[in-house]
This record gives sequence, structure tokens and C-alpha cells, in this order.
Amino acid sequence: MKERSKGFVREEIKRIDEQLQRNLSLRSMQKQKLDDKGMQKQQNLDDKEKKKVRFTEKQDWEIDPSKLIIKQVIAPGAFGTVHRGIYDGQDVAVKVLEEQRAKGDIASLRIAFTREVSIWPKLDHPNIAKCLGATLGTSALKFHTHNKQIDMQSDAATSASVIIEYLPCGTLTSYLRKNRKRKLAFKTVVRMALDLARGLSYLHSRKIVHRDVKTENLLLDKNHTLKIIDFDVACLEASNPNEMTARLGTLGYMAPEVLESKPYDRKCDVYSFGICLWEIYCCDVAPYPNVILSDRSSTVVYQNIIPEIPKCCPSSLAEIMRKCWDANPNNRPEMEEVVIMLKAIDTSKGKGMKTSYGPLGCLLFCR
Repeated sequence: MKERSKGFVREEIKRIDEQLQRNLSLRSMQKQKLDDKGMQKQQNLDDKEKKKVRFTEKQDWEIDPSKLIIKQVIAPGAFGTVHRGIYDGQDVAVKVLEEQRAKGDIASLRIAFTREVSIWPKLDHPNIAKCLGATLGTSALKFHTHNKQIDMQSDAATSASVIIEYLPCGTLTSYLRKNRKRKLAFKTVVRMALDLARGLSYLHSRKIVHRDVKTENLLLDKNHTLKIIDFDVACLEASNPNEMTARLGTLGYMAPEVLESKPYDRKCDVYSFGICLWEIYCCDVAPYPNVILSDRSSTVVYQNIIPEIPKCCPSSLAEIMRKCWDANPNNRPEMEEVVIMLKAIDTSKGKGMKTSYGPLGCLLFCR
């Protein structure tokens, strides 16, 4: 009887041991599954982090924000302000873009910023303002006001900035207004026109269309060398002209085909150049003085009206204006040709705009 009891106990212990082993094995398997899930979860997090790093890794145009000091405001803007600043010891102008000012147009602001930084920093020409780079709002920006430093924490959702060389003589618009009464010497007119023509010729040689050529987007350095700025609506010229139909630019400078949302190419810049040339010679910034702003679009397109060329304007310069304003874009000269025509002008024989010349009007443009 005792032997039977001992045998029963041994069998029972063996059964319990086997059950414990099975439970341990099951727990081990469950633990392994949990570990595997944890590792997979961690791997997924790592992959997401890698993607995040790839998305935020430094771009070619990004500058070191720790070297940038932003000073006083020098000009207001639609989506921000332009400040005087210092970058790595160099005088610069800083265009600070703030999305909160864009209100419902944040998408357009981001597109404009992306377009500008993808084109401008790569350009290198004496008549293109040098863009040193840009910053996204991912680090603190240093603002100095009244000898005090303010570290403004910025993030990508709120702001960005574009840094260009500082050009002390301001816009061509303000320069023309200052000289409106005394006018410019003919030699100065041709020199400035050449600066603009060379800058645009360079852009077109790189298949870039500016699309907003106007005196407000032209700055002067200390030697009064003219330089083109602002590439937020610039684009690479489409191989298919039908792809470029966006109605972009500034009224008064826009070519008829742009105003009508028809397909266009780099020749729209040539038309705008012709308006700027008129303004430089006349030392005026209102090529349509008798037409209110809201009516300029229909006036240029449907009434075929162009600015009146003063009788005192040398024929060589007047001819360039007329060619640039041709209603048919294909008949307008290339900017490279305009450079050649301007260089051929004998500035010793031509005369500048007369100070006594009366109010200017508009002329019908004959197709």
C-alpha cells in the first residue's frame, strides 16, 4: 500500500513538473512575443524618426542662424518686414516672413518662400542682388532693438527669413522720385538700363522668368549699380508655353498676354523691362497717369494703350521701348539683343528728359 502511495506521489509530482514546464514555456513564448512587438514598435519609431531627420536635414540654402543678428525695420511687407541686419560680420537685409500675417493665404506664402529659396541663392551676377541664404523657423532668431537683444523663438509653422546683401541706396522707385524734378543724365539712364538688361539676360540664359520686373524690385548699391531682387514669383521657363498661364506680377508692368491669362514665356519680362526703361528715362513711376489702377488691366489689353514717349527722348532709346512693348511677344527682342542695342547708343549725343516737359499721357499701341 505504501509502495502504491509512493508511486502515486511520484506520478503526481511528475505531472505537476510537466505542467509547470508547460506554463513556463508558454510564458516564455508570450514574453518573446511581447519583446518582438516592442522591438517592432521601437523600429517603427526609429523609422519615423529617420524620416523626420531626412525631412528636416539642412538644405543647401540654409544659413547658420546663430551668426545672424536682426536689427531695425527698414521696410514693411505684405507678409512680414524687411530688417537691417548682420550675418557673419557682413551688412545684410533680412526679409522676415510671418505666417500669421498671411491669414488665409498661408499656402501661397509657403509656395513663394520655397520658390524664392530654390532659385535666388544659386544666382551669381553683378546685377542680381546676392542672396546669402535663408532660415526656416526652427531655431531662435536674435533681434536687436535699441541696443537690447531679444531672442525670439521661431518655428517652421510661424516664420522664415531670406537674407540678402544690404544695398544702401534703396529701391529704384525711391531714387526716381527723389530725382523727379531734376531728371537723370542720359548717360545715367543708359547705364541703369544696361544694368537691368544684363541682369534679365542672365536670368533668361538660365531659363528663369522673373515675372515681376518693376522699379520697386530693383535696388541700388553705393555706386548706384542696379540689382534685381525678389524671386518669389519667379519660375523656370516651361518647355511647353501652354503650362505658363498664371496671372502673376504687378499691374502697370504686366504684359498683355499675362493680363489675359494666355500662355507666355520670358518675353513677358521684356515687356516689363520696356516699362522700367520708360520710367528711368522720364524719372517717373506712373506710366499711366490718366488711368486709375483698377482700370489698367483692361486699358493695356483691350484699348492697346502704352505710355507716351516724350518727344525729347532719343530715337535709339524710344525704338527699344517700342520693340519691347510689341503686342506680339514673338516680335519682342531677347534681352541679349536689348543689351547689344543699349551698348550701341552714343550717350554723348543723346539728351536726358527735359525738366520742363509737361504731364505725360498715353498713346495708342498700333498692332
